[in-house]
Amino acid sequence: MSAVERERRGRVEILTINRPEARNAINGDVTAAMGAALDELAEDDGCWVVVLTGSGDKSFSAGMDLKAFASGQGAGIIDANGFASVTRRSFPKPLIAAVNGPALAGGCEIMLSCDLVVAADHAIFGVPEVKRGLIAGAGGLLRLPRRIPRAVALELALTGEPIDAARALAVGLVNRVVPGATVLEEAVSLAEQIAANAPLAVRYSKRVMLESADLAEKDAWGLNDSTFSDIFTSADAMEGAVAFAEKRAPNWQGK
Repeated sequence: MSAVERERRGRVEILTINRPEARNAINGDVTAAMGAALDELAEDDGCWVVVLTGSGDKSFSAGMDLKAFASGQGAGIIDANGFASVTRRSFPKPLIAAVNGPALAGGCEIMLSCDLVVAADHAIFGVPEVKRGLIAGAGGLLRLPRRIPRAVALELALTGEPIDAARALAVGLVNRVVPGATVLEEAVSLAEQIAANAPLAVRYSKRVMLESADLAEKDAWGLNDSTFSDIFTSADAMEGAVAFAEKRAPNWQGK
């Protein structure tokens, strides 16, 4: 049984953390398998969007496997791309979290590393590390105040208390809340909507939005304009125009 199961549906790859007996907690096996999969998918021209989820309906991920850590496996849980080989990774393609249950501690930080989030209605989100004398060290303290109002981010980080899916939607932490039984299908449906578009344009749009966030406006415009120039001369840009004129669906090449 693989620590991370893989499934391909058309242009969409589904990666499932497969440790339901441990609430999908992250150990060295998960990190190694996740890292290998994402390294491969970043270069796979047949994959345009990735969905990341957990096995079962009890937990998206409970974060670090403390038993594995205590047994000396700590070094394998974090690699060059961060916790679970996700949290410090610069992944070029859209990454969607299908949050099938509680996303706490490192599990919440994995979710925050994704671009879009579809959450089950019974999911909760939190960074309870302060209750254990720790801080959320895998990006939660950096990403939360960029995703949601700072006061709400501070509330989560300082109290250690979780919020439910309804409040997560209200503050903009997640994109959609759906019944738990349909969370993966809804996430795949969202992925397929994205994968219907030109893959280069999608990836460059993601790049501009993420990389411009910390730039001065002048520098952000420079990134925007250079990216637009690259896309404007692409084969897919011409195909989009021709397909529109011919009233047919475009045949994207990713070039």
